[in-house]
Amino acid sequence: MYLTIDSIEKSFINDRKENVKVLDGINLNVKKGSFVSIVGPSGCGKSTLLYLVAGLDKADSGEIRVDGNLVTKPGPERVVVFQEAGLFPWLTVLENVTYGLNLKNMPKEEAKAKALDVLKMVHLSRYVNSYPHELSGGMKQRVSIARALVMEPDILLMDEPFSALDEQTRMVLHKELLEIWRKTKVTIFFITHNIREAVLLSEEVVVFATRPGRIKEIIPVPTMKDGVTPDSVTLNTEQRILSILQDEIEKVLKEEMGDDYSFKTDHLHRGDSGDMGSHI
Repeated sequence: MYLTIDSIEKSFINDRKENVKVLDGINLNVKKGSFVSIVGPSGCGKSTLLYLVAGLDKADSGEIRVDGNLVTKPGPERVVVFQEAGLFPWLTVLENVTYGLNLKNMPKEEAKAKALDVLKMVHLSRYVNSYPHELSGGMKQRVSIARALVMEPDILLMDEPFSALDEQTRMVLHKELLEIWRKTKVTIFFITHNIREAVLLSEEVVVFATRPGRIKEIIPVPTMKDGVTPDSVTLNTEQRILSILQDEIEKVLKEEMGDDYSFKTDHLHRGDSGDMGSHI
């Protein structure tokens, strides 16, 4: 396996000085070039695990390896795309994308050529001289993805990158991300609250239990030879994930609402996929 996550444990100290376990014995193997999504209730440690893989934080115990090499700090083979684009407002689109290459002292013309290639891939060739304030939310996130891709990472770590976008923009970016993945063969480790998004994009969906985060089940997403998942399979897979998460959602609600809890999740098993069914 290319990315191996072995017996990861992680705790934090909360505002009340209490030790809170966030991740409890996480074991996961990810194949090179695969697209894997993580879903689960809020606060279950999805993003924490991504930060550990990125080398931005350290586990209490266990280890993470990429191609056999122990992860102890951030590295160029692992690049993160966050929910917020985080662009430098005083730099143009092209300058934002070449920023990391300049830090590596790449010759300017070579850096520019590489940046223009990835900007073409994310359909932003016409906006290379634009500034972030001139872009829509979806366009900003495209720049963020381009800035990550230009570094030619082996693993693209994406922490809810489309959650702040409207549905139409999100659908367009889903299509573009799949095109990029198939073209570059990069390994994608994707965090989301949106079950449908996970099913539409991924080869595997890893379902987390509520805190402390544990892997409850790993669900493969069947696809046709052309890489398209039939609607019936998408719906069935969504419903399967919702069924797995029903108890976990109730646990979170009971913990948050206490004696006021009276919400029932039976409606999550209905045949449609409304907002409540698609998001957790």
